[in-house]
Amino acid sequence: MNKRAAGCLFIFLASLFICTKFMSAAIYSSSEASWSSGTFKDQLHEIGPTLNILSIVSLVIGIVYLYFAERDKQ
Repeated sequence: MNKRAAGCLFIFLASLFICTKFMSAAIYSSSEASWSSGTFKDQLHEIGPTLNILSIVSLVIGIVYLYFAERDKQ
């Protein structure tokens, strides 16, 4: 696997972590009888910062891989 593919894979992984966070909050808050934006925000808080941290780390790694792939190309 070359650096460009690895960079794209890490960026895709970052987007997957963000999607997982919001889908988990939506599923978790759909079990309550009354749904509002406040309920959704509470559920996002309950999920915690782990997926945010993982997505930021994956995004940075992906950008670094893409940078070095383009730099080595020239």
